[in-house]
Amino acid sequence: MNQEWKEWREKIEEAGWKSPNQSNSASEKWSVRKRIEALVGETFVEDGWNANLLDDKLPADGVVTGMGKIGDQKVCIIANDPKVKAGSWGEKTVEKMIRLQETAERLKLPIFYLIDSGGARITDQLKMFPNRRGAGKIFHQQINLSGYVPQICVLFGPSAAGGAYIPAFCDIVIMIEGNASMYLGSPRMAEKVIGEKVSLEEMGGARMHCTISGCGDVLAQNEEEGIELAKKYVTLLASLKTSGLPPKVGERKLSEIIPNHEHAPFCMYQFIDGLVDEDSFFELKKLFAPEVITGFARIDGRLVGIIANQPKVKGGVLFVDSADKGARFMQLCDAYSVPMLFLADIPGFMIGSQVEKSGIIRHGAKWIAAMSSANVPKISVIVRKAYGAGLYAMAGPAFEPDCCIALPSAKTAVMGPEAAVQAVFAKKIESIIDPSERIDFVQQEINKYREDVSLERVADEMIIDDVVQPDDLRDSLIKRFAFYETSNRKRLEKKRMIFPV
Repeated sequence: MNQEWKEWREKIEEAGWKSPNQSNSASEKWSVRKRIEALVGETFVEDGWNANLLDDKLPADGVVTGMGKIGDQKVCIIANDPKVKAGSWGEKTVEKMIRLQETAERLKLPIFYLIDSGGARITDQLKMFPNRRGAGKIFHQQINLSGYVPQICVLFGPSAAGGAYIPAFCDIVIMIEGNASMYLGSPRMAEKVIGEKVSLEEMGGARMHCTISGCGDVLAQNEEEGIELAKKYVTLLASLKTSGLPPKVGERKLSEIIPNHEHAPFCMYQFIDGLVDEDSFFELKKLFAPEVITGFARIDGRLVGIIANQPKVKGGVLFVDSADKGARFMQLCDAYSVPMLFLADIPGFMIGSQVEKSGIIRHGAKWIAAMSSANVPKISVIVRKAYGAGLYAMAGPAFEPDCCIALPSAKTAVMGPEAAVQAVFAKKIESIIDPSERIDFVQQEINKYREDVSLERVADEMIIDDVVQPDDLRDSLIKRFAFYETSNRKRLEKKRMIFPV
């Protein structure tokens, strides 16, 4: 009998072990155990490898579960085996996944979902779909674990039908370009049911989800890169403070990056590089709604979440998608006690009938609610401008940031000078017949408006806490985040807030 057990184990490992001569190209896939080995090396301890040995003889019932270590961080792993019935779910597959989630909860460990699955096995649906410990329990457990332990999804292949909700409930979704996909209904089903002919990439491909739907957070070029990014993410969250590194040395100082004119575009990435420790920035949803930048970084070794407007894209104006993107990231920071740094260069929220029809008001409210309710240290920096509700969105003074800092280039008001003058004096401007007289009048009122909302007046009213030179900003942030690390603002006691949707 001992020999039989040994042979069974060898067959199971062979089913999903090392594939010969596989490269790292996006078109070729690794086996499930090679993926696990790349993630946690030889530290992996497997549970339930013996599932489904007797009846269906499906190795591990198509899912490998267990624990391992990434550096000093212990993690739980659920990994579909695409070689066993296309990684589909059966009764024991579901039970193994639920048990591993329960282990993650009990041990308070991050959980990795390495997804490559064709979805539920229709032949097993009565045993694994509707019951109390059926597939629905997996999603219930994910929601229960949300914000309690990090949940990381690396999508190597399909995540079909109900299984597509596993990535949706994770903190971060890394998708492998060319192979990963997720969809509720396949292209074939769409054609049969609603008559739509569409390719798999158009329906639910990795690039589509990372650029258009926003369901994907990071687009990786191959499996090796995807796994390395997942390891970097969990390592970042595992420690809020490490030894610090100097920022990336750019060609220009921060003071040289910011244009004099408030409407001239510049690249906020260059500004971020000059603030954060070198090679520490980990961006989420880079390809989705790029008018706002969200990501984790270290400043003198301290982990912070960065929310920054990108004036180089759509002028940094917030749209429906960018509001959702920012709100989601702020909730992530708050869940894991990561301080937040807001870098504001924002004209405000987008206006017009199209965005109103898309629900810009409720999406904008979602951003502001996430920012306002976050109970972590927050520093707001007005880099160049923060007009209208844009000031509110970027943790302006009314929302109780630990401090609001302005650079000498900063401007804040209900709206910009040109727009304000046109709004207030529209009839007067129209009544001036002489073109040169009209120009002089407009410029005169713009100058008056600028004086009324000048940085000197804003500072005099203590609307801002400090005016800092750009090249001194990093040092100021290092000192302030060190003081604010014990910040804990009391909120009203209640069961929960009604979050805008």
